[in-house]
Amino acid sequence: MTEAMAKKKPEPKPPAKRPKANLAPGDYQAFLGELKERISTAQLRAAVAVNRELIALYWQIGRDIVERQKLHGWGKSVVEQLARDLQTAFPGMTGFSPRNIWRMRAFYLAYTADARKLPRPVAEMDGENLPRPVAEIPWGHNADLLDKVKDPAARLWYARKAVENGWSRNVMLHWIESDLYGRQGKAQSNFERTLPALQSDLARETLKDPYTFEFLALAEEAAEKELETGLLAHIQKFLVELGAGFAFVGRQVRLDVGGEDFYLDLLFYHLKLRCFVVIDLKATAFRPEYAGKMNFYLSAVDDRMRHPDDQPSIGIILCKAKNKVVAEYALRDLAKPVGVSSYVTKLVESLPPAFRGALPSPEEWAEGLKDAEKAAEEGDDR
Repeated sequence: MTEAMAKKKPEPKPPAKRPKANLAPGDYQAFLGELKERISTAQLRAAVAVNRELIALYWQIGRDIVERQKLHGWGKSVVEQLARDLQTAFPGMTGFSPRNIWRMRAFYLAYTADARKLPRPVAEMDGENLPRPVAEIPWGHNADLLDKVKDPAARLWYARKAVENGWSRNVMLHWIESDLYGRQGKAQSNFERTLPALQSDLARETLKDPYTFEFLALAEEAAEKELETGLLAHIQKFLVELGAGFAFVGRQVRLDVGGEDFYLDLLFYHLKLRCFVVIDLKATAFRPEYAGKMNFYLSAVDDRMRHPDDQPSIGIILCKAKNKVVAEYALRDLAKPVGVSSYVTKLVESLPPAFRGALPSPEEWAEGLKDAEKAAEEGDDR
C-alpha cells in the first residue's frame, strides 16, 4: 500500500447553511397585523360592493316590472312566470321567488314615491332615486323595512342607523318593534340652552322617551333600590336600551361635598359625547325638586371628577311618569344640562323584596322551558 493510499481521503464539507432571514419578531408581527387589517378591509369593501350591486339590481327589476305593467298591462300570471323562468335560468341564485319578485316591485314603488315626500338632502338620492343608506344594507333588512315601517322618513332613518351602527337584522327588528324612531330625542331637556350646538344635538339624540325596560318585572310599588338592582342584574340589556356609547362607571358612586356624603344612583361615561352621564332613578312621577338635586350632582361631578378635556357632564332623570309642562318649567332656568325621561317595565303582582326585579322576561321563560324540554328528551333517550 502506497503512502498516498494510506492517507485518509478528506471528508466532504457539509453544505453551508443558509442564513436565517433577518426579521425581528416585532417587525414580523407588525407586518402581519398590517396585512390582516388590509385583507379584512378589502373583504369588507368587496362585500359592501356586492351587496350594493344586488340591491341596485333588485331596484332595477322592480322598476322594469312597473314600467312593463304600465306599457303592456302585465298581470300577476306574467310576473309569476317571470319568477319561474329566472329560477330556471339561475338555479344557484336565490332571491327570484314570486314573493321576492313582487317585493322588488314594492321596493321600487316605495322609494320612488317616498322620494317625492322627502326634501332632497334628507332623501340622500343616489342615481335614480335610490337612497344611499338603503343601497348599503342587505336585502333582508330592506324587506323588513318595507313590511314593518310605513312612514318613509322613519324607514330611511332606520336604514341610516343600521349602516352607522352595523345593526344585524334581528337588532334592527328589535328597535323597530320598540319604536326607537318615535322615542329617540323625545325627552324633555335644556340641552339647547346649556350645551354647545354640536354637543346639544348629539346629547338630545342620545335621550329616549320612554325608556323600555321590559326585561324587568317589577311590582307597582317597587322602590328606586329595586329598580336599580334590576337594571344592573340585566346590565347588558340596560346598556343596549341606553344606546351606543354608554360605558358603565359605577352604582351608588360616593361624592364628598362639604364633609357630607352624597351618592349617585348610576354613573356612566359617554364615549361619543366625551362626558360623564349621571342617572337618577325615581320610582315616582317627576317632581320639580328632582331637577335641583340633579343640578347639584352635576356641579359636584364637574368639580371633582371631570377631566379638563371632558365636555360638561349631563344628567338624566328617569321617572315612572312625567308631566311635560312641569318638566319644562323645572328645566327652563337650570344651569346644568339635564334631561327628563319616563320608563316602562313589566308589572307583576306584589312580591317579596328579594325577588323584585329579578324575574325573567316572558321570552326568557320561553327559552328556559325549551331548554327544560330538551333536557327531558335527552334524558328519555338515555
